[in-house]
Amino acid sequence: MKTARIWIAAAAATSVMTLAGCAAGPNQQLGTGVGAVGGALVGNAIGGNTASTVGGAAIGGLIGNEVGRRSDERNYYNNNRGYYPRNGPTY
Repeated sequence: MKTARIWIAAAAATSVMTLAGCAAGPNQQLGTGVGAVGGALVGNAIGGNTASTVGGAAIGGLIGNEVGRRSDERNYYNNNRGYYPRNGPTY
């Protein structure tokens, strides 16, 4: 029974990480994958069944996706809008 639960959790995590490949930026992809794995671990620790593991992976993947997307947007803005942290103009 435990091996079946592990295989189901592994399949859910793999499918979420496969969907993470559709994300746009590198931080968004990493955030989705890390969030899905972390959510699956937390969901399994809280609920202890397959449904909570898959639900945790889905919620963690969504949260990680948004955090990574915001980070990519911030990096894009800083790189393309003239933000120079160390060699900017001195007034």
